[in-house]
Amino acid sequence: MTTLLVANRGEIARRIFRTAKRMGIRTVAVYSDADAGLPFVREADASIRIGPAPASESYLAIDRVIAAAREAKADLVHPGYGFLAERPEFASAVDAAGMRFVGPPRNVLAALGDKGEAKAIAERARVPILPGYRGLDQSDEAFVFGARSVGYPVMIKPVAGGGGIGMQTVRAESQLRDALARARRIAASAFGDERLLLERLVERPRHIEVQLLADEHGNVVTVGDRDCTLQRRHQKVVEESPSYVAEAARTRMAAAALAVAKEAGYRNAGTVEFVVEDQNGFYFLEVNARLQVEHPVTEMVYGVDLVEQQLRIALGERLDIEPKRHGRQCAVEARIYAEDPAAGFLPSTGRLVHVRWPERPGVRVDAGYEEGNTVTRHYDPLLAKVIAHGGDRRVALGALAKALDETEVLGARTNIRFLRALIGRLNEQEVRVDTDFIEREIARLIPEAGPAPDEAYAVAAAAKVTEARNRRDPWTGSGPWRIGEGAATTVSLREGRHERAVRLAGTGPYSYAGHQVAAVDEPHRWLVDGSYGAAAASDGVVWTTVGGQVWELETTPREPEIERTAGALVAAPMPGLVIAAQAVADRRVRRGDLLFVVEAMKMELRVEAPADGRVTRVLASVGQQVERGQRLAEFEADPV
Repeated sequence: MTTLLVANRGEIARRIFRTAKRMGIRTVAVYSDADAGLPFVREADASIRIGPAPASESYLAIDRVIAAAREAKADLVHPGYGFLAERPEFASAVDAAGMRFVGPPRNVLAALGDKGEAKAIAERARVPILPGYRGLDQSDEAFVFGARSVGYPVMIKPVAGGGGIGMQTVRAESQLRDALARARRIAASAFGDERLLLERLVERPRHIEVQLLADEHGNVVTVGDRDCTLQRRHQKVVEESPSYVAEAARTRMAAAALAVAKEAGYRNAGTVEFVVEDQNGFYFLEVNARLQVEHPVTEMVYGVDLVEQQLRIALGERLDIEPKRHGRQCAVEARIYAEDPAAGFLPSTGRLVHVRWPERPGVRVDAGYEEGNTVTRHYDPLLAKVIAHGGDRRVALGALAKALDETEVLGARTNIRFLRALIGRLNEQEVRVDTDFIEREIARLIPEAGPAPDEAYAVAAAAKVTEARNRRDPWTGSGPWRIGEGAATTVSLREGRHERAVRLAGTGPYSYAGHQVAAVDEPHRWLVDGSYGAAAASDGVVWTTVGGQVWELETTPREPEIERTAGALVAAPMPGLVIAAQAVADRRVRRGDLLFVVEAMKMELRVEAPADGRVTRVLASVGQQVERGQRLAEFEADPV
């Protein structure tokens, strides 16, 4: 029996296992200590621990992954996406160990992983590229000259890596040197390579990618295209297939993708990405030499299992498909992240106390987490992808909207409500999107959250009462009551500074403030006034969702206010690694001056001076791991 080891985690590992099991292939998972309890570990036929939580000591440790593959007697190693997926040295190590790498050869990964070399390949294939600078001279002066020759605005990109990490938009020469320093810092941290390139920025473009499959016998085919225009900070949020560009442009991009693949000697699955300036003009961006996060939309529209094709190609088989669009004419995917849109999309962590994924015809969910799992700070905050298809784009968007309405995740903050608003906006007529669409619409997509309504308090209190009963406490097992009043109990709940004593009447259903809440035959689920559903579950905080909005209600009393003093502190916005420290003791700063940069979950978070004043003491240094709220510096604000 063929044995496949997946050198990845979460939803992508589960997705690859699903196809492999259908093909009769034995599956092996590798996992870090942080992931030991996740579903992908138990769903594999075998699982092997490869190290502690930090990715550098587990998923990025080539020697440990290869040792696990040898132990498992693996025939195939699939890298998934992210981590080692596009590392030439990993492909070499797999080959040297006598196994087959499910991806392009080492030389192809090396060439296409260098954005400058990839552009040179596109030029040789006569595919249009954006004007810019990608020279060996990496001095600031070389980039200043390059930007002047191209004209502002420009985009700075790391030569290595992908996923939009490190990209910087520069609109004036006064911003260029700071942008170069920031891009080099991120590139060195993320990819171990601080080389950069510069190219002309296309204003309000579309982002289109063409799916490729290529075998070792010289056969190359395209499997449609995808529109990945809806992005935030260069990270894709919603993707769809097919793209809605003119047919003539679609045909030319497919031909260009084939030309690039043949020029590069490509093999296995990958995508060629283009930036579309208008309905006719497009430019080569890069090649993603791996399976893409958004591959399910292509699978749903074209009926091709891309992972199956990857495995067959790796086993030496010839491509034997003629992709044709099925009756499912459109598919749309939304990425669900553990992040807080109201706080600038800061990543969120925590134990998932309640999870409910949609189950309806025409909807697919690729999830990496289930109820009870913990989202840690160590990896990408992607929780799941919800994908819907339909006979046309409007039907698919409608199906996705309904699926998101049925999606509930409590225990970590998520972008679900933001996605609902975004899909609703796309359903409106005459909406034209580009890569800046989300940034322009952000205020509309993240409405200000009001205080928790009576219904939320009622559901949260009912959940706490039920939880107490389920502990089989003899004093609460029969339910609360008062002589002459019937069953009733009071639960103290707090939202921020506002505390409320919620007095529930009844033993279930419960009544409060004119609303009735009743448990349904599903854990954590409640009906409010006999109609719309709600959910609540606690983990120190009672996480409650009613009408699609989530509230976090505390059950502990508010701590007394600490008297304000002239002193202040600067704290880490979330757990992460300090990658820059500009703060200097006894130096004066202005409000907004950069003091530290903390890297967490692929994000670079600025920590700025809270006011005009003076840094009195520096408490953190570059390379230090910090927790959320940890003091980075002490600060003395100027008198008001």
